[in-house]
Amino acid sequence: MSPLKDRITEDMKAAMRAKDSERLGTIRLLLAACKQREVDERIVLDDAAVVALVDKLVKQRKDSITAFQQGGREDLVAKESAELAVLETYLPQRLGAEEVAAEIARLVAEVGAELGRAVGPADMGKLMGAAKARLAGKAEMGQVSAAVKSALSKQAP
Repeated sequence: MSPLKDRITEDMKAAMRAKDSERLGTIRLLLAACKQREVDERIVLDDAAVVALVDKLVKQRKDSITAFQQGGREDLVAKESAELAVLETYLPQRLGAEEVAAEIARLVAEVGAELGRAVGPADMGKLMGAAKARLAGKAEMGQVSAAVKSALSKQAP
């Protein structure tokens, strides 16, 4: 079992002992999602896969919060926000905007060297693939996409 899954399991036991039903429910939801993916794909999740799964659940919660706020359902906003807070504790420290931009600049240079030419807007997919592999769990992909578009616009002649 991965160290992150061990930590999540220990947190579940601690929440059970503390009778913290809200935290326990969210942790059980996360462990169920991990188990479901392991069973569906017949794999054992490593830390990177668990972080990707947590990232997906965090994005779902953020989308739900936005929808519930528009619908005026403050009770559901509070519930989703509480789940979001628990899930975010399992994500690694996020990179800031300038750190993401610096990482993307390095990727642009690497991909340009690999292609043997200047990188242009047509290489967006190649850059996003490399960025997703390198920054998964460390940065929000929306932020990464914006940084890649910005870097490509600076590269254009």
